Amino acid sequence: MVGGGEGAFIGPVHRMAAELDGAIELVCGVFSSDPARSLSSGQDIYGLDAARCYPDLQTMLTAEKSLPEHQRMEFVSIVTPNHLHVSTALAVVQAGFCVVCDKPLSHELQAALDLERALRSSDLLFALTHNYTGYPMIREARQLIASGTLGRLRRIDCEYLQGWLSTAAENTANPQARWRTDPARAGAAGCFGDIGSHCQNLIEYVSGQRIHSVCADLTAFVAQRQLDDDGNVLLRFDDGARGVISASQIAVGEENALTLRVYGEKGGLSWSQQEPNSLQLRWPDRPLEVRRAGGAGISAEAASAGRLPAGHVEGYLEAFANLYRSFAAAMRRRRQGNRVNTAEIDWPDITAGVRGMRFITAVVASSQAGGTWCEM
Repeated sequence: MVGGGEGAFIGPVHRMAAELDGAIELVCGVFSSDPARSLSSGQDIYGLDAARCYPDLQTMLTAEKSLPEHQRMEFVSIVTPNHLHVSTALAVVQAGFCVVCDKPLSHELQAALDLERALRSSDLLFALTHNYTGYPMIREARQLIASGTLGRLRRIDCEYLQGWLSTAAENTANPQARWRTDPARAGAAGCFGDIGSHCQNLIEYVSGQRIHSVCADLTAFVAQRQLDDDGNVLLRFDDGARGVISASQIAVGEENALTLRVYGEKGGLSWSQQEPNSLQLRWPDRPLEVRRAGGAGISAEAASAGRLPAGHVEGYLEAFANLYRSFAAAMRRRRQGNRVNTAEIDWPDITAGVRGMRFITAVVASSQAGGTWCEM
């Protein structure tokens, strides 16, 4: 792991999710740019041997490559602030190791394209942890749409509301608020880089549609805040559908209110991350239908994403773990000398990561131009 030291939120989440199914073990890392803090974090937070808590990335890559193959690390999880994602990933790829990276892919589009080129010229695996794609009922929604059950899609809306940045938390001791509102580390977008990007990824993953162009209105409501903390974006899709993304981190009292609604010619569906085990289906000629994770009649794709019988709550960590479980299975195939085909990849990959950066870039450009339509 690179990042995830003292005070981090997402590093421990990655560790728990990766190790949930017993297929992956954290063995080493660089947990801070401060060597002493990296050592203490590796030992105190993750319980690792001091010898494998490294002071910097290059030292880790060199030391791990020198170990016998059965002892060395096999891939690296990158859980740093956005501006370090690509430089870290490029170094790891050049050293010959596979990568799992937190979202968004980068803090700027060009860096994402540089990483895409490096990966295309290698046989290394790469995953981007847009973890909401791992929920069983999101997999069910995707299968329903792909099978044509809803008919041709007409409207796709996604909303993600949080309230944790409704005050100037970046002026406090909150490290998450400080870097996520800093253009040098977060990139050109704040709210829309952090959670709006989840909406874009979820929409394209579930619907199979590509966003063609956007018309955005971003706002920073908190005084002196440099990046957006709220926004609304109109969407046009390649196949003619329309939609809206609304994202906010100043919606007072909201926690992680992510919702998705898709409407086709024959029916509609809706899903909420705060009630993730249920998928609602709406029809013009019959009552509301609710499908449940683990329940009878769901698709094999949705069933394979669950771990428990119906009625037992599964959530964020389990969805996150599904990405790592799939990545581990692909790593095993690769270790055995089998090529991993694109069709076998059921996690967000480098293509999804670049799509996300194109979305962020277009949204910011549209808003800065007063809400003009910009192509992705």
